[in-house]
Amino acid sequence: MNTKNKLLRMDNVGIVVESLDAVISFFEVVGLTLEGKATIEGEWAGKVTGLNNQQVEIAMMVTPDGHSRIELSRFIHPKIISDHRFAPVNALGYLRVMFTIENIDEMVTRLQKIGSKLVGEIVQYEDMYRLCYIRGPEGILIGLAEQLNQEY
Repeated sequence: MNTKNKLLRMDNVGIVVESLDAVISFFEVVGLTLEGKATIEGEWAGKVTGLNNQQVEIAMMVTPDGHSRIELSRFIHPKIISDHRFAPVNALGYLRVMFTIENIDEMVTRLQKIGSKLVGEIVQYEDMYRLCYIRGPEGILIGLAEQLNQEY
C-alpha cells in the first residue's frame, strides 16, 4: 500500500438535529463530553457541502477515550428539506452509532429516565455481547453493546 494514501482515522459521524441542547444532553448521559460549539458559515463552508450560503450551528461530542466524535449540526440556513429521524431500523441510509458500555441495564434505565425509548429488547448474542437499540430525542437511534467476559 502506498503510505501517502493510507487512512489515518475516522474523524466523526455527523447528525443533523433541531435542538442542539436536547441532543447534547442525551449524548452526555450516554457518556460523551461536549468538546465545543461553533457557528459555521461563509463561502468555504458552502463549497464543501454544496449548499452555498449556509449557516450551521455545530456541537462536537467526544467519547471518553478521545478517539471518536459525533458532530451535531443545526441548520439555520438553508432550512431542513427532509426528515428521516423516525424511519424504522430497516430504512436505507444512516442507521445508528453503536457504543460499547460497561452495564447495559443501568444505561438503559438512565436513558429511559430522560425520555429515551428501548426499540426492541435487550438481547444476548452468544457469550459475547448484550445488545439493544435506543431512540433518544428527535428519534436519534443508537446501539448499546455490553461485552461479556472480556476486558474493555
